[in-house]
Amino acid sequence: MTGSITHSNLHSLFAGNPAPRYAQLADLLRQRISRGRLRAGDRLPSIEELAREFDVARVTVRQAFELLAREGLLSLRQGRGTYVTATPAVKGRLRVETTLRELAEMYRRDRPEILNVIESNALPDLAHGEGTQADRYFYMRRVHYRDGTPYCVISIYLEEGVFRREPERFRNELVIPILVSLPGLTIARARQTLAISSADVEISKHLRIPVNSPVAEIRRVFVGAGGEVIYVGEVTVRGDFVHLEMDLKP
Repeated sequence: MTGSITHSNLHSLFAGNPAPRYAQLADLLRQRISRGRLRAGDRLPSIEELAREFDVARVTVRQAFELLAREGLLSLRQGRGTYVTATPAVKGRLRVETTLRELAEMYRRDRPEILNVIESNALPDLAHGEGTQADRYFYMRRVHYRDGTPYCVISIYLEEGVFRREPERFRNELVIPILVSLPGLTIARARQTLAISSADVEISKHLRIPVNSPVAEIRRVFVGAGGEVIYVGEVTVRGDFVHLEMDLKP
């Protein structure tokens, strides 16, 4: 049978996660279906076998099966077992571009729903060599949605003078395309870093994912012609929405 599950003590992954165990088990099986380890037509191990493998109650496995059946991924056939019937829909992934031009172009095409969580004045934490800190920044913390799914939480620090040029647009649109098109504004340097992390309680709440789920932490810093930092973006993206491509220098 294609994609059969072998014993590997993966139930230890459930420890310390506040999400219901049936939801965690359903997520594990959903990922295996998505990655092709379980294919349409495959018969899953019995409830008893999975309960032993993952050291959970039979009702936990049954609830996980029922959840995936409601999503259309499994078929529960009385007396015949449980079968994979479909693969999860491919989510719209967020490309992590490696040039400012490509990044701005990607965001011009993107049309997420935006929920502003916080607006205030705050100063970004700048590392040595990132640029000179301005006197004032306008701070926004927001959640971006696509097709009703929250996919990233972003903290934005905009130099106050830049923000005041287009306050309503900055509040309601994606920031980077506005920045690169503002007349007279020069972005002399732009740097992006990416690290893999895990969701804390706040992030898991905003992105509707279990605590400790994989996320990408992206930090972007734009510096103006005079060496002053005009934009800092701190983005947390849920792991299943990240797609990284880059050219390798020969």
